[in-house]
Amino acid sequence: MSGYDDRDGKIWLDGKLIEWRDANVHILTHAMHYASSVFEGERAYGGKIFKSREHSERLIASATQLDMPLPWSVDEIEAAKAETLAASGLEDAYVRAVAWRGSGEDMGVASSRNPVRMAIAVWPWGAYYGDAKMQGARLDIAKWKRPSPETIPVHAKAAGLYMICTMSKHAAEAKGCSDALFMDYRGYVAEATGANIFFVKDGEVHTPKPDCFLDGITRRTVIGLLRDRQIKVHERHIMPEELEAFEQCWLTGTAAEVTPVGQIGDHTFVVGDLTREIAAAYEKLVRE
Repeated sequence: MSGYDDRDGKIWLDGKLIEWRDANVHILTHAMHYASSVFEGERAYGGKIFKSREHSERLIASATQLDMPLPWSVDEIEAAKAETLAASGLEDAYVRAVAWRGSGEDMGVASSRNPVRMAIAVWPWGAYYGDAKMQGARLDIAKWKRPSPETIPVHAKAAGLYMICTMSKHAAEAKGCSDALFMDYRGYVAEATGANIFFVKDGEVHTPKPDCFLDGITRRTVIGLLRDRQIKVHERHIMPEELEAFEQCWLTGTAAEVTPVGQIGDHTFVVGDLTREIAAAYEKLVRE
């Protein structure tokens, strides 16, 4: 397959659909130099974007937290995503909405005079972790930690927050792993590089409290599925030494969907009945 810059199709850019290969920005775009960018990753199933409006609302919230208010409303973003998805001709697809500070009068840390721009692209994307969906992903333990809320807007889906994710995933892949697990700045279990994490012990579910990282839309959806089944969910701080006592584990995210985990560092987990049940329930829900 050709690179992401060299494909047929359309991309929505600043209010109109343009040719995929023409969707470019200037080298002095502020976001490229100072990480003034936020984004959403979404999936369409059967021609419908799952939890689309929640994603659009979060995009606006993330941009506001980075002091770059979007000049588009939720309804306008929804219409743009629908237009782009229709133009793609795809029923099942990945949808990426991204907003950033463009090039303008400012080329320093401050950028208030530069326009906020937005683009939406749609492309086919299969299982994020490949065959790990069946066998269970292997996770490394990252050397980096999720930062304190006192240092950065940790609840924004901001591009700058993903640099340690990139480095950690590269290190994990070099070890033959699919992903890496972060601890937070206090040493508690946090999340993977692009997914939240759940554990099972004695028929109950434990998941880290998202007080310094993104409370994922898929995460909240899965908690709802568990509670609908009268399964107790503990949202709490989890210490690394607790990993050895957990029986099952899975990741959640728009790209990851519900992906079983078979190993984290030296700790192993079974791909058990509850993991499979929730994965199947999520797959059914997104296609309703």
